[in-house]
Amino acid sequence: MFTLAIVGRPNVGKSTLFNRLVGRKLALVDDQPGVTRDLREGEARLADLRFRVIDTAGLEDVTDDSLQGRMRRLTERAVDMADICLFVIDSRAGVTPTDQIFAGILRRRAAHVIVAANKAEGSAGDSGALDAYSLGLGEPLRISAEHGEGMADLLEALRPLAQEFAARATPDAAELPRTDVAVDEDGTAPDGPERPLQIAIVGRPNAGKSTLVNRLLGEDRLLTGPEAGITRDAIAVEMDWGGRPVRLFDTAGMRKRAKVQDKVEKLSVADGLRAVRFAEVVVVLLDAEIPFETQDLRIADLAEREGRAVVVAVNKWDLEQEPQARLAELRETFDRLLPQLSGAPLVTLSAKTGRGLDRLRTAVLKAHEVWNRRVTTARLNQWLAAMVAAHPPPAPGGRRIKMRYATQAKTRPPGFVVMCSHPDKVPESYRRYLVNGLRADFDMPGTPIRLTLRSQSDKNPYKDRRTKQPSKLKKHIGRTGRGSRAV
Repeated sequence: MFTLAIVGRPNVGKSTLFNRLVGRKLALVDDQPGVTRDLREGEARLADLRFRVIDTAGLEDVTDDSLQGRMRRLTERAVDMADICLFVIDSRAGVTPTDQIFAGILRRRAAHVIVAANKAEGSAGDSGALDAYSLGLGEPLRISAEHGEGMADLLEALRPLAQEFAARATPDAAELPRTDVAVDEDGTAPDGPERPLQIAIVGRPNAGKSTLVNRLLGEDRLLTGPEAGITRDAIAVEMDWGGRPVRLFDTAGMRKRAKVQDKVEKLSVADGLRAVRFAEVVVVLLDAEIPFETQDLRIADLAEREGRAVVVAVNKWDLEQEPQARLAELRETFDRLLPQLSGAPLVTLSAKTGRGLDRLRTAVLKAHEVWNRRVTTARLNQWLAAMVAAHPPPAPGGRRIKMRYATQAKTRPPGFVVMCSHPDKVPESYRRYLVNGLRADFDMPGTPIRLTLRSQSDKNPYKDRRTKQPSKLKKHIGRTGRGSRAV
């Protein structure tokens, strides 16, 4: 399977073309230039051709350490990684001096370059498409990423090159995570093939999420810097974490809704929320200097409501002067402000130095194991009997509530069903009593637990049924008499 990098100036339609090739709206798209900053990878499909495509940031004619300069170096890294570069220009704007500069860069650094004149629908792009010959990179393709025109020409240009990389083809490993898995009556659930563990790293802006991902990968894969809000797309990267295949999602920083006014930032936050729903374990990354702000609590609560396993990580711990006292204070604050996640792992680390990453891995794997935990029905019924004996449910209005039996209905997250009389009369405090008992007695700290109370009637199921009609044989006996003979 070969790799295709889409490069070009800002706002020429690279992300729109990326979405067209992968068949989904993964990359953020907007009219303003410079929306894409990081490298986003996806599995592309063009007719019968399968390949990996990389969406890059717009090439700027800067080489300093500014944000644009770091974005350019990241794009140049994608050019070196890719087998083929698709150089996209705006056919309506024509070939610009910046296009000429980057055409020279591609001639030196890329083995295979295809020029695509985008926005070429209609006659408005004729002159720009003809100007593309001046780049000296071969015959340009007239395409329209927005409307899907020219995809057949792109396929024919890629097909002969794809044959050179056919020996490197590998099966597609991207699979969706399994959540809300049903459990049989004996507490078992079907086990599928080994899938990458999906981990989303979320938090406020400038908490160090991209730096943490880069440290885990061991390379500068994502754009980082002192500026807040650098990351915009939810970027997925795959890695081997101590022998376990993992897919990491780096997300944009999430600010309070009232402060989010820019359209691109709204799209970034929505993309981050989608990553939370897609993940299995959510790492809520806090800043050690200002932990547990209101937005941090909202992000952690969102992950719990979505039913994802949660790990709280406190970054920039290398700057802490009194770590032991500070850690005890953070644990007490966490249990007090987020009682629904009581007992969830709280890990301190430094994404800059790499300290504490082993503890983070242990906490993530433990949270994932608890998230998949199964309890047999026999153990649950013994537990329920003990819980009811210790604290019987209240009797609102003098009506006794009977807790009959319990069973586990699903995992990911663990979901339990308790059959009882008058489930609508059970107060919320008794539900919390049962949930806390499940956490404590079956070692499920921090993971979301779903408890459903269902009704089971005491009534005789045959009480209101009509008397069955006598069978034909009984009717025959009644007509002929008990002692009569058959004629």
